[in-house]
Amino acid sequence: MDRETRALADSHFRGLGVDVPGVGQAPGRVAFVSEPGAFSYADFVRGFLLPNLPCVFSSAFTQGWGSRRRWVTPAGRPDFDHLLRTYGDVVVPVANCGVQEYNSNPKEHMTLRDYITYWKEYIQAGYSSPRGCLYLKDWHLCRSPFHADIFRSFSWSVNVCGRKKWLLFPPGQEEALRDRHGNLPYDVTSPALCDTHLHPRNQLAGPPLEITQEAGEMVFVPSGWHHQVHNLDDTISINHNWVNGFNLANMWRFLQQELCAVQEEVSEWRDSMPDWHHHCQVIMRSCSGINFEEFYHFLKVIAEKRLLVLREAAAEDGAGLGFEQAAFDVGRITEVLASLVAHPDFQRVDTSAFSPQPKELLQQLREAVDAAAAP
Repeated sequence: MDRETRALADSHFRGLGVDVPGVGQAPGRVAFVSEPGAFSYADFVRGFLLPNLPCVFSSAFTQGWGSRRRWVTPAGRPDFDHLLRTYGDVVVPVANCGVQEYNSNPKEHMTLRDYITYWKEYIQAGYSSPRGCLYLKDWHLCRSPFHADIFRSFSWSVNVCGRKKWLLFPPGQEEALRDRHGNLPYDVTSPALCDTHLHPRNQLAGPPLEITQEAGEMVFVPSGWHHQVHNLDDTISINHNWVNGFNLANMWRFLQQELCAVQEEVSEWRDSMPDWHHHCQVIMRSCSGINFEEFYHFLKVIAEKRLLVLREAAAEDGAGLGFEQAAFDVGRITEVLASLVAHPDFQRVDTSAFSPQPKELLQQLREAVDAAAAP
């Protein structure tokens, strides 16, 4: 990140605090970025991170990836022989697409060797099996249920081989798809859900943005965009999720919503259950994978790494984090940590063993923000 881009990002968030800006009018189509040499990180910030919009990067961005050479046959199919030689004995989690458990799929574990045996038989049987349609976790070997990425993170997904069809809904549009219990649909393409006479609220959602992702292409999924993915071919993909200063407030807002949902579910025991607030944090962690205490430690780890960059006045080298990105992130962490420290439910957390204490870390961050802003 250069100084000009940081100034633009700081200006965008100034005055918002930990409020989450909306995406405004959703685009009619998803932008396609074709040339790596003509696209900078500053372009990415302006065009997609700040407005929180999706895009597709061409296969030129992944042309040098070893996986695109070694995991794929000359015909563009998964190279089962290479995968077996390299990873055959690895135990992997596999989900059954044909069975729904709440808004997810039941999972089992098997070796990659056993999974590839199943995969080959599935192909030979015309993409059918009495065992159902199984996919290997994180490789999305058929269909992902309708969801937004964990903790409202950003994500990118690259097709090493094969093609995918994506359906994306801007943040907030998924609310029109909830049933009377507040649950999101498992499959947004189901005929019953598409019948607006049976589900009149669906007219409010509008059509999703559609992407057909080709081999080698990368899809950027912004924070809070619900999406569903269908594999059109035998597909291997690599996916990555991340949080930075641009979507940290989204994560914090999501965690507050998760806690509120838990508290509402167990509200009738509030007066009779000892340590009710503590139990809510325990339940939140079991449902979401994190609670307020762990979120503080998450912020602490990131803050200390960013503060180290600022103290060392690291030079921007085009590949590393760089001073300007670290300074921007510290500013956003400061806003979120201040909100966390002031939250009544965090104030009930026992922080006596925390080092540094939350208010001490907040003071360090505020001093760093002031120093980074100095001319």
